[in-house]
Amino acid sequence: MTREQLRQNGQSGTSFAEATEGKQQGDAKPPRGGKAMNSPAAERVYGKHGGYRNLKAYQVAELLYDFTCRFCDRYIPKSDRHHDQLVQAARSGYQNIAEGSEDSATSKKLEMNLTNVARSSIDEARKDFLKHLTRRGLRQWQPEDPAFEEARNLHPKTVEEAAGWVNKSGAAEPVEERAANLGAILAAQAHWLTERLLDRHARDFEKDGGFSERLYRARTGQNGPNGRNGQAEKKTRPPPFSPSSPARRRSGEGGSVVSVSSV
Repeated sequence: MTREQLRQNGQSGTSFAEATEGKQQGDAKPPRGGKAMNSPAAERVYGKHGGYRNLKAYQVAELLYDFTCRFCDRYIPKSDRHHDQLVQAARSGYQNIAEGSEDSATSKKLEMNLTNVARSSIDEARKDFLKHLTRRGLRQWQPEDPAFEEARNLHPKTVEEAAGWVNKSGAAEPVEERAANLGAILAAQAHWLTERLLDRHARDFEKDGGFSERLYRARTGQNGPNGRNGQAEKKTRPPPFSPSSPARRRSGEGGSVVSVSSV
């Protein structure tokens, strides 16, 4: 496209991206607002990837990060190294889940590695919340405590909902104790969900393989484990034996059948 054409498109309100979109050789213009990688070839080669925002593990891990930032700003001075370490541990959790989901397009191994990093980081955040309780002389709730059971069943969707529970009027526990224990519980739930995500990665890999297998199937037309185009391959069987078959003859005296290939 010439500069004059681009200038005219600009005057008509057409952006450069819109003017050049879909102009590559053999490419059809994708629908506005749709996915860029929407061709059947892309689906065969890259498989299903991304969509991390729909993962429960990501949702809870992201909530844990938002809650951790608010907790640290209120209860841990920025000059204290625990402030940065706790925030970074929570951030590593949800970020690595997202990055692994995106990278699964070309590396199932990298997806599993990054998800495992997220799992470790989330557990680090859980331990830091518990250590904060110890440092501050606050009580760590046990499973038999009513407050622990209430926090475990809270399942907040937003950080505002979590903060509302922490600051609930009339609570018997100090606010800081409630906040740190809820942070540890959210981290434990995110850790469990991330382990379930790792388990699903393992099952998916055993079933469908990784990027190399998808490349091979895309090039050979084998779209599934059953064979070409996802259809079961027909196995040819040798014809049944016939007494008149020329492939066999009788021996001279014993009358036993002997294969020609063994003579």
